[in-house]
Amino acid sequence: MATVVLLRHARSTANGSGVLAGRSPGIELDETGRKQADALVARLADVPVAEIVCSPLLRCEMTVAPLAAARGLTPVTEPDLSEVDYGEWTNRELKTLAKEQLWSVVQQHPSAAVFPGGEGLAQVQTRAVAAVRAHDARITAAHGSEAVWLLCSHGDVLKSVLADALGQHLDTFQRIVVNPASVSVVQYTETRPFVLRMNDNGGELASIVPTKPQPAEPDGPRPGDAVPGGVTGATS
Repeated sequence: MATVVLLRHARSTANGSGVLAGRSPGIELDETGRKQADALVARLADVPVAEIVCSPLLRCEMTVAPLAAARGLTPVTEPDLSEVDYGEWTNRELKTLAKEQLWSVVQQHPSAAVFPGGEGLAQVQTRAVAAVRAHDARITAAHGSEAVWLLCSHGDVLKSVLADALGQHLDTFQRIVVNPASVSVVQYTETRPFVLRMNDNGGELASIVPTKPQPAEPDGPRPGDAVPGGVTGATS
């Protein structure tokens, strides 16, 4: 299967505001976020991105726009990668929400958290993981198993996808950190996902590009097998 770069949108005007923006329209990137989006072009220079798949929200579209223009790609909009529908919590101050009984459920037992008038975090994970796997299968069929593609979404959405890839219960996903403009990298196989990067904020990315597979030895490890002792890395 292909390799997916999970990109959280760059810093927005809502980040750091103390308000839960959710799916509110018109949330743009702030000055820092625009610089982060521009920097992605150079950061991903050594990564042959086959396709870009994006949440429909403006802050995600703005994040991938410089990269899409540089590569001549038209991002595919995927509604199932949109931000959590926080319902009645949308546009409320975090300091006020922290006093709600549901807040502790979100922190300690997120799989049971359902936002009033919105959706549950378990539902978010189900739709997001299904979308990632469907696009990964489609892109693999179109571009081959060595393809790399980029997905741009939101913090809680990406944390739920990473929890699934790590084989963690959703109730542990608050242990995962996904910063604005950070990338995480997952390679799906027929048997399990491999998590190659998490919350990477500036490291080189050339090493995530898959190498051409070597002919399998009879009775040797199969594609998707984990190597005891760990992989040895590239020779050059």
